[in-house]
Amino acid sequence: MIKLIVGLKGTGKTKTLIAEANAAIATERGCVVCVEKGRKLIYDISHKVRLISSDEYDINTYDRFFGFLCGLMSANYDITDIFVDSITKICGDDLALLEEFLAEVNKVIRNIDITITLSKDVNELSDELKKYL
Repeated sequence: MIKLIVGLKGTGKTKTLIAEANAAIATERGCVVCVEKGRKLIYDISHKVRLISSDEYDINTYDRFFGFLCGLMSANYDITDIFVDSITKICGDDLALLEEFLAEVNKVIRNIDITITLSKDVNELSDELKKYL
């Protein structure tokens, strides 16, 4: 299942993501992964969550990020949750490409919950993206 947390800057999306990631590690039996740009969440996310900086793997497009996610999922069958903070900072601001990316990810995920924060006004989203809210 893919879930988008959408709102303008300063509306608490990252705080919600942090709370959900920390709750997931407390209740899930598998691995919980959080992908972000940089290392700003290192002190907020539980040390049990695998925190990955997209910068370390040169992820800057939706195609690269899709390949990275597929690699993560194929290398570790125990992943139960993946959290992504600020997808547009990682891959770019093109909502049409985001829509295509989410459709492709939706095809390959199995029993994994993916939560993504997106800094946009909800009214800017297409109907296809709104189904992930």
